[in-house]
Amino acid sequence: MHIVIADSLPATAAEALRAAGWSVDTKSGRKAEELARDLANADALIVRSATQVTAELIAAAPKLRVIARAGTGVDNVDVPAATARGILVMNAAGANSISVAELALALMLAMARQIAAADASMKQGVWDKKRFMGTELRGKVLGVVGFGRIGREVAARARAFGMETIAYDPFIATRAADVPLVELDDLLKRADFISLHVPALPETRHLVNAARLAMMKKGVRIVNTARGELIDDAALAAAIQSGHVAGAALDVFDPEPPTDNRLTSLPQVIATPHIAASTVEGQELVGNETALQVRDYLKDGIIRNAVNFPSVPPDDVPKLRPYLELATKLGALVAQLQPDPAEEIGIRYYGPLMTEYDNVIGSAVLAGALSKVAIVTAVNSRAVASERGIEVIESRSTRPRDYMHVISVRLRSGSRQRWVEGIVIEPTGPRLAGLDGVPIEAPLAGTLIVMANEDRPGVIGAVGTTLGKHGVNIASFALGRDGSGAVGVIAVDESAALAAAVKDLRGLPAVKEAVTVSL
Repeated sequence: MHIVIADSLPATAAEALRAAGWSVDTKSGRKAEELARDLANADALIVRSATQVTAELIAAAPKLRVIARAGTGVDNVDVPAATARGILVMNAAGANSISVAELALALMLAMARQIAAADASMKQGVWDKKRFMGTELRGKVLGVVGFGRIGREVAARARAFGMETIAYDPFIATRAADVPLVELDDLLKRADFISLHVPALPETRHLVNAARLAMMKKGVRIVNTARGELIDDAALAAAIQSGHVAGAALDVFDPEPPTDNRLTSLPQVIATPHIAASTVEGQELVGNETALQVRDYLKDGIIRNAVNFPSVPPDDVPKLRPYLELATKLGALVAQLQPDPAEEIGIRYYGPLMTEYDNVIGSAVLAGALSKVAIVTAVNSRAVASERGIEVIESRSTRPRDYMHVISVRLRSGSRQRWVEGIVIEPTGPRLAGLDGVPIEAPLAGTLIVMANEDRPGVIGAVGTTLGKHGVNIASFALGRDGSGAVGVIAVDESAALAAAVKDLRGLPAVKEAVTVSL
């Protein structure tokens, strides 16, 4: 594996990757053209905020499997372009939560006690105690907008100051929050301090605008350590100048650095240059966490903090891994059995592990089914299926089966349909459990001849004789039958004569179908 770290990270981050036996390029500050050349053989790219990972840069990296942002957001990564290529994009969400939360509290205290102004006065040789009358945090209502990891850490620290905390987050269940969850308008009307902790999205742009500022309690103080796009700067400046808003503490801006200082120059505003995550501890943790995430994904398939694919907790990865392999192989098998372009793929999940991770399992099925026609991974398989007009139908079933976990896949093209089912048997791994409704138990690996035949004596002997005549060695021969006929799955060694052997199999009177499948 070859890893490119394009921005400065702690030396320990690169060491963790080198310890895996991989080559690591740690040159920072490269121009886009140079970085594009250096990514030609890269399996992973790790960046901070300085490097812009554009669609053009992604196109220059044909082997790239993962892009990791050592930080909370992925604003500098073209996520759609990466997803279209099947590249996983991850960040280090939560690694710098403490650093950001501590700055948010520091800014609240600085506003409440006018620390910046008092310090500036002292530096000018002015002693003016009466001018800097402050207010306590104790007993004040803190409104946290966005109750994720950072918002929770802010609330925990505010509790130590005796603040009453309320929060707004439409994506958090009430039972999962340890503070009252309220509607946004209610929070704005009640809070003495408001701290913003939501991502920059089209729907959150100018979340704090003139209308919402007017809702707020007179004398409110606002902290923003999240994203500059959340605040309408002109509206906030007007609200401060009118006296409605007592102050604001801003660590983020739109754009950065700010090109208009009308807001930052107000005496009621404390401005810092996006330093929320800039602590020795925070940077060390972010860098190391990002490197470990990349290592775990490339080495063991563990997905954490992905922004374009569901994450899987590390404890569930060993249990899920053989089923992801099964899902991919079932998709590849059914697609090779039906050579015409797929119009519809149906996936049914049986068992608690399958239903819990149906999104991940389904993506793996589609990746297998499309592997012969496109550059596809589980990351972009659903998008590729949609682009090709394939309808994906998924369902869960509680019907008892002989095995706890079963994956069932149907592929339809026109009036033709193929159906396969699979299970995992330890320690042998993925197994075929059903072929077009006929029960069978066969391996899913290597080169297979899949056949349908009449259920009558002599068929197995004729098949063996035919393959032997061509020098094709049989590794295993699995059979299944029901009232409609019989099916067989023959694992064979690769041979130059295989195509001719399969052609002769199709000519046997009792053989209805013989297809070569490579898994």
